[in-house]
Parts: sequence; C-alpha cells; structure tokens
Amino acid sequence: MTSMEYVTDGQALWVKVLARSRMAVLTWSFFSLTMAAAMAGPAAAGASDSEARDFFVGFLAAQNAHDTTAVGALLWNSPDMLWFTRGVEVRGAKAIIETLKDYHAGTWHLEPDMAHFRSTAISDDVVQILVPITFTRGLAGKPSQDNTFLISQTLIRSAGGWRVAAIMPIANTQFK
Repeated sequence: MTSMEYVTDGQALWVKVLARSRMAVLTWSFFSLTMAAAMAGPAAAGASDSEARDFFVGFLAAQNAHDTTAVGALLWNSPDMLWFTRGVEVRGAKAIIETLKDYHAGTWHLEPDMAHFRSTAISDDVVQILVPITFTRGLAGKPSQDNTFLISQTLIRSAGGWRVAAIMPIANTQFK
C-alpha cells in the first residue's frame, strides 16, 4: 500500500466518523430542545390533540396522493425547515418538495399506527408529535420495501395555520 492509498483510506474513515458525529449532534440537539421545552410545563392554551391529529392525517393524505403541491402548502416556508431522510439532512420547503418528487416517481405510501399517535403542546404555537409509520417505498424502477420508523414531527402555527417545521425518523419504534 502506498502512502497515498493510506491517506485516501484514512480520509474515507474520517468522513464516515464525521458524518456519524454530525447525525448524533443533530439528533441530540433536536431531542434536548424538545425535552427542555416539554419539561418547562404545559402550555396554557396549546393545541389540542385532535387539532394535531387532524393536521397530521391531512399531511399523510397529501403524501399518499403524491400531491407535492398540497404537501408543500403544509410545510413551514423557511430555510430552517428540516427533514432527515435516508441519512440525509434536507433543509427548506423547496428542497424537500424536490426530494419528494423523486420519491413519488417510485413507490411511496405511508401507513401510520394512529393507536400510538402522541402529541405534546410545547406552547400555544408549537406541537411535537410522535407516531410509528410503516413506509412502503422504492425509488423509480426499484423494488419497494416496508420499513417502520417512529416519526417525530414539530408543528408550528403560522398565520396560515399549522405547518410542519421538522421531521425526524427514529429507527426504534417501541414506546417504553
């Protein structure tokens, strides 16, 4: 092995280590912020569980219909909108819609386990939801597969109503 091959292998290893570290920091930051807000106490007049549930059901219906226009209307129109998908951080509603167009060209269906739907009002205008969802997905021309994730979404109330501000999948779907 030449010294150049060693450096290349070492660089590849560091890229993997840094990528995993970044994902861990993103996940830790997201959950720390959510837990700190949740522990601060209940909101005085926060969103009801039924409001969050109704919004979420509509969001799923738009996705299952492969209606990117309807999905886009339900996303927070901010460069800080976050969707972590297939190991990639996607930021901003426009980038998310472009990613969804690729997914919608193949197999894309979401089946939530609404018996385990949970929502927590962080404030009057912020709600955190958790729900296990089975994804049937496959890129265009590829076979589909089913995977179940615990999905965490942060919803915010804007002038136009509720919007999704963040979507984070968690591989472990078991509530304890």
